[in-house]
Amino acid sequence: MQKPQLLRGDLWEHHSNGAVVAITTGGLLLKDGRCSMPRGCARQAADRFPTLPYTLASQIRNFGMHVFDLGQRIVSFPVEDSPFENPSLQIIERSCRELVELVEFKQWPRIIVPRPGCGHGGLTWNEVKPILERYFDARFYIIQEGEKINGKTC
Repeated sequence: MQKPQLLRGDLWEHHSNGAVVAITTGGLLLKDGRCSMPRGCARQAADRFPTLPYTLASQIRNFGMHVFDLGQRIVSFPVEDSPFENPSLQIIERSCRELVELVEFKQWPRIIVPRPGCGHGGLTWNEVKPILERYFDARFYIIQEGEKINGKTC
């Protein structure tokens, strides 16, 4: 199996050019009906697509915290239960398995994924990389840590 590809650039530029993108998410639901999306790529997605936190919250309420096709070529990729917790390698591994299943079901030829848990989450690339390489193949493109996206690291 070919390994995932490393990619540099702006996640949202790839999205605007038609790519499906994954955003790292948690499972904290707020009283106003939204899923908390306070930082990183999730925050950027919520700012660009204001209904996205409600869509994700509805999916989590109905099905639990999993990988979901949120529409608009955006996929949730859970890394933590709450933004107040550190990302979990176990959740990241489960999300990898679920994302592969979704990509196969949807027959997407390419998906862009940020380094899960590595930006604001505090995990190192050396911890996360082996998990991604175990599940992802050449259809998966990983945006490298530290790339600036609209002035923010994603």
